[in-house]
Amino acid sequence: MRTLLAIGLGVAALATGCTSPAEVTAARPSGPVIAPGKPGEPAKTLSPDEAATAVPSPTANASDVRFMQDMIIHHRQAIDMALLAPSRARSAELKRFAARIKDAQAPEIAAMTAWLREQGQRVPDHHAGHRGMPGMATPEQLSALRAATGAEFDRLFVELMTAHHRGAIVMARQVLAEGSHVRVRELAEEIAITQGVEIDRLRRIGV
Repeated sequence: MRTLLAIGLGVAALATGCTSPAEVTAARPSGPVIAPGKPGEPAKTLSPDEAATAVPSPTANASDVRFMQDMIIHHRQAIDMALLAPSRARSAELKRFAARIKDAQAPEIAAMTAWLREQGQRVPDHHAGHRGMPGMATPEQLSALRAATGAEFDRLFVELMTAHHRGAIVMARQVLAEGSHVRVRELAEEIAITQGVEIDRLRRIGV
């Protein structure tokens, strides 16, 4: 969808005459633009103003920055929980699931850290607070998880990680509604899809 909208914007801008590349990028279409719908949905006709805002911007806003900072903290807790599994979990499938969380989310933390530095924004330290952040386990819940082993650990892990993933989806949906930066939106979409799939897997693991 982004590609087709970008093409529509570029064509409309070029139709106004010979312009510089910067002017082509900034120009708005002079007529309606056809935007393909999601799978199973019909295409939509967007007005010039709607088309201009439908393509994510390379410029970050406050929601983008907050999402990246908060998601780093959110991912760090998920990894801390996942690192407990090899020595405490009974289920081999749960151990594999925990390893996948670590392998997937550590590179995302690195990417989010790099993005924040590119934007000249603060990277949260390892002791940053997370009050009010959706899905985060409390200190008491983490203590209980660390103290548990075997079937009890598996049960607590599934419960806490399911809530954690649901919280990440809430955060992703919020920045998709409020954010503007294309890379942030792409990451948020990936997180929402991936963690939704992983919630289903946690449900199948069951304990």
